[in-house]
Parts: sequence; structure tokens; C-alpha cells
Amino acid sequence: MLFLGDRSGVARVENGGEGFRIWRIIRKFADVMNEEKRIEIEGNIVRLLKTVFDPEIPVDIYSLGLIYAIDVDDDGVVHIDMTLTAPTCPASDFLMEDIKMKLESIDGVTGVDVRIVFEPEWSQDMMTDEAKLELGLL
Repeated sequence: MLFLGDRSGVARVENGGEGFRIWRIIRKFADVMNEEKRIEIEGNIVRLLKTVFDPEIPVDIYSLGLIYAIDVDDDGVVHIDMTLTAPTCPASDFLMEDIKMKLESIDGVTGVDVRIVFEPEWSQDMMTDEAKLELGLL
């Protein structure tokens, strides 16, 4: 037995004496992430990331420009690439746990994968104007 899949459903194919024949189509629309749901989840992700703060900095990690990429796969797993203000940031474990805890609470999210990256290197230019103002840099 062989299962072939794409975003529209899964075809169950059985090897018969004269080649392959489609046994029946098994629809899995409920399990496939549609674009509307993905956009809703991404909006909730950004909203919650704006509630995650480094304990030493009074600005959220999103406004600081620490979030480089957000991706939600078809299974509802959130993949985040982020950086730190410094490679030896003592709050990194706290930030990772806070992110995971908050994002896993979003309806439709089945898991959270946070990857720390250092390319490109973070700089103050990545901060929003509001963050710069809050920190007295404007």
C-alpha cells in the first residue's frame, strides 16, 4: 500500500495485478493549515512576542528586532529564528521558555521551535523607532 499526499487530500493507492489503481480518496482538509488560519496564527504570534521582555531591557523582543523569521508549517508548528543582543546574554534560557510557553497557548499551534542565530549580527538599527525612543536613543 502506498499513500500519496498533497495539500488537497491523500490518495490511497493499492498495487493491483494490472498496475496501480486508486482505492479511494481520503480527504484531510481539517488537518491542513489554510491561509486564513495561518495569517490569524501569525498575528497572534506577533502579538504575544510583543509581551516577551528581556528582564534587563524595558522593550519587547519583537520591537528590539531580535525576531528574524516566523514560519508556521502545515502541521501548526511555529519555527522562529531569533538572535540575542549579545551572544552571552544571561537571559537567553528565560526568553526561550517564555516564548515557547506563550506561543504554545495559541489555538492551532502544535509546537514551537526557536532557533538562536547570530547572522546577521544584531545592531540597534534593527530596533523600531518606538523601541529607540523608549531607550533614549532618539
